[in-house]
Parts: sequence; structure tokens; C-alpha cells
Amino acid sequence: MLLYNDIIKDTEKLLREKCNDVTVPLDEETIKQINEMHDYLVNGYDDEFVKNNNIRPGVGIAAPQIGVLKRMFCILSYDEKGNLHEYCIVNPKIISTSVEQTYLECGEGCLSVESTHKGYVHRSKRLKAKCMLYDPYNNKLTETTLSLKGYIAVIFQHEYDHLSGILFYDRINKQNPFYIPENSTPVKFN
Repeated sequence: MLLYNDIIKDTEKLLREKCNDVTVPLDEETIKQINEMHDYLVNGYDDEFVKNNNIRPGVGIAAPQIGVLKRMFCILSYDEKGNLHEYCIVNPKIISTSVEQTYLECGEGCLSVESTHKGYVHRSKRLKAKCMLYDPYNNKLTETTLSLKGYIAVIFQHEYDHLSGILFYDRINKQNPFYIPENSTPVKFN
């Protein structure tokens, strides 16, 4: 079981390395790693578990954050309209993005980043990605194309960056952290 102390912090060089494609079919070790990431996110929604087990809740986690240089990550979050999105993503490749951008007014955070980094991270408002989805409940892997927008697209891009050794604060404008380009609007939650 993963706990918050198990998560690699941004002070470690490993988080800056590029990940390798996951070999398919998945081996037992890879399945265990995906399940641990997924379980960590699930446990983050259980207030009692969080309090008793030193969990810092999150909406996404990528393999390098648990010390594994494989192209895979998990997302478990509600979107702006309150719909639940639950994905265990293997070997993702973004195939298209919108010119329109979006950002989180509160700024982004990360399980691997304990220090504060103020500023906006502008990301594509919509994206399409080819990937394999792992179903942790049925141990199945299926190829698919995801079309994501808004908050879930932001989370996807944040986790996708981890696979290339990029952290969210690398994308904050150093000269003007709260700069807003004309084509960028904030994610609006209901």
C-alpha cells in the first residue's frame, strides 16, 4: 500500500527523467504498480483513511512519482459538472490539442511538490489522446482514444508531463506568473 511518504519528491533527480513505454501485455509487477497508484487515489477520498494513514489526497499520480520510469498514470477526479472520471492510462500519446487554453485560478499542485509555486499553468482546454486503459476492477487492458476537456484535460496534461520529467511549475511564466494570454480562460466549477 502506497502512503504519502512513498511518493518521490521534486528534490529527487528521478522525477526529471523520461519514462519508457510499458510492455504489453502487462506483467504482474506493472499491474501491481498501476493498482497501487489507483488505490492511493481511491484512499484519498476516504477521510478516515487519510487521517489514519498519512495520505495527501490527489486527483492524479504518475508512475515516476512512485519511482517507476514507465509511461503510465492514474486519474480519479470529478470534473466541473460533478461527473466522476477514473482512468488508469498506459502508453498515452496526445494526438491533438485545442488552440484555446485553460488554467486553474488556484494554481496547480502536485503530490511530489511540497513547496508553494504561485502562478498560472496554461494548458490546452481540449485534447485527444490515444492510449490503453487498464481496468483495475477487471484486470483488463483496452486500446482507446480519449477526448477530454476542462479540468480533466488539465489533470491529464499535468500527469502526461511527468512522463517527460516536466513539473507543473516549469510551465509558470517566470517574468509574469499570473499572466493570462487572450486565448486562455479559467476552469469554471459549478
